[in-house]
Formats: sequence, C-alpha cells, structure tokens
Amino acid sequence: MNMVDLRELTGVGPGPTTSSRRADLRAALVAGTLVLPGATDAMGTRLAEAAGFAAVYATGAGLANAQYGIPDMGLISATEVAAHVERLAGATRLPLVVDADTGFGGPLMAMRAARTLERAGAAGLQIEDQEMPKRCGHFDSHTLIPAEHMAHKIVAVREALEDPQTVIIARTDARSVHDIDEAIRRAHLYREAGADVLFVEAPRTVEELTLVGRELAGTPLVVNVVEGGKTPQLTLTEYQELGFTVVLFANFLMRAMLHAGAAALAHLKEHGETDSYAAHIATWEERQTLFNLPQFSAAEAALDQPWAGTGSTATR
Repeated sequence: MNMVDLRELTGVGPGPTTSSRRADLRAALVAGTLVLPGATDAMGTRLAEAAGFAAVYATGAGLANAQYGIPDMGLISATEVAAHVERLAGATRLPLVVDADTGFGGPLMAMRAARTLERAGAAGLQIEDQEMPKRCGHFDSHTLIPAEHMAHKIVAVREALEDPQTVIIARTDARSVHDIDEAIRRAHLYREAGADVLFVEAPRTVEELTLVGRELAGTPLVVNVVEGGKTPQLTLTEYQELGFTVVLFANFLMRAMLHAGAAALAHLKEHGETDSYAAHIATWEERQTLFNLPQFSAAEAALDQPWAGTGSTATR
C-alpha cells in the first residue's frame, strides 16, 4: 500500500476533491432523476455509498433527532452543523447536500454560514424561507420571511461562495402558510435570484405536484418524500413524469434504523442474549468491511516496518 492509498484511507486526501464532487452533483442533476437518501451520521453516508447512490443528504431533522435527541425546531447552531458536515464529508466520496435551514439568520449570517459549510465539505446547500427558529416542513404553524428578503439572502449566499460549482437549493414553505400559488410565485423569484434547484415543500395533492412541475419546468425540482407526511407518496416513475428531478428521502434510513434498533433492544431485554437474533444484524465481516478495517490494518502494517532510509547521507 503506497502513501497515496494511505492518505485517502485516513481522510487527508487525495480522494475526490470537494470541487469535483460539486461537479458530480451538477452532472447528476441533469443526468436524470436523482434519488437522494438522507444520512444522520458517517455510517449513513458509508451505507449510501455502498448502496450505489450518486449523492447523499445531510438531514437537519436527522441531525437534531439522532445526534441531540431533540425535535426539528431550529435548535441546532451553524457551528454544530459545520462540525457534523465535516465528519460526513470526510467519510464518503459522494457529493454531500447539506440542509442549512434558514441560513441561520439574515443575509450576512447566511453568507458566513454558507462559506463555513462549503469549507466543511458541502457540495450543495439547501436554504429555506422560514423565520428563525424554523420548523420541520411537515409540522404545522410556520412563519415565513418576505419573499424579497429570501431572494436577497440567495443573492448574498451566491456572492459568498468560494466555488461557483456549489449548488444552491432554495426551499419555500409557503404552501403551509399561504397556498400552492404563493409557493410557486416565491420559487420563481428564488430562481431569478440565483437558485440552482427549487424545493416547494409539502404539496398536499397530486394536483398540486402537477402544478409545481408544470409551472417551474426547466429548473431541477425537489420533492420531499416524508413517510406519513403531507405529500402524496408516489412511485419514482410518477414523480419523474410530474417533472421532479430530485426525489429526497431525508429520514427514511434513520426511521428504518430506529425501527430495527427498537426491535433488537426489545429482543435483548426479553431474552438476555443476541445469538438467536444473529440473522437480523450485520455480520462481523460486513461491519468491518464497511469501515475499511482490512485497509487500515494493511496501512498500519506498512507504516510499522523498520525505516530503511533513502540510501543517501546528509552532509553539512
């Protein structure tokens, strides 16, 4: 194993650069429908990569729920999100799309947050038009900033970014506060302000999804699939036919793992052993392979050899 292999393995390079991942994300947005799974931790990004997805989403709700045990109500700071993004981006070769909530404040704060998250490894940034503190888009009782203020925020974020390849996703929660027509009006404005991708949160019916796809055609569109949420759950083909380019499953993985974990712990509590549950968990080999134990062991062995020198003698 050479030093290039070791550098990539230990997360200090070379690997795919963040800039190349941003280019990969842009290519995926025009190549066809992008199925975007959410991850709450580095293990989730590894699982998404192993499953063959083209990108992964750093879910804000999942961060609040899984890492802090709190609801998605705007309680996580920009600093906490940045540290989280650095861990996730360092664990995968995939482009990472980051839920940046409201940008954590007005235009100036959004500029600073965007630059910080970009440097932490974000390939794409999603910002929304709720007031702080924001709430999950499938909750009730949202409050929005004026559409023009959000447009200024998008312009400011674009100006702040170091890499023009970084993707900006503009989300509006206007359907919850007003109606689908206002949501579409805002999305048009956000596109004019420089958003690369538009995200109308929580359309309520197939008719509303159809309207969004028709009125905002020509720009990549996100549909957020929330199991049990407000938006109809359709097939991937149906979403494609309605005009949606990105089908986001932000917390499917977390909820699947939550269910599986609860069942495993119930078994342990009842039986006091895990041997009879072995068929329902990852094998030892699967676990170690996912986290590159064989490669780390080989790297450790390679670096533990006696120093042979370079064959030259230093002189003064």
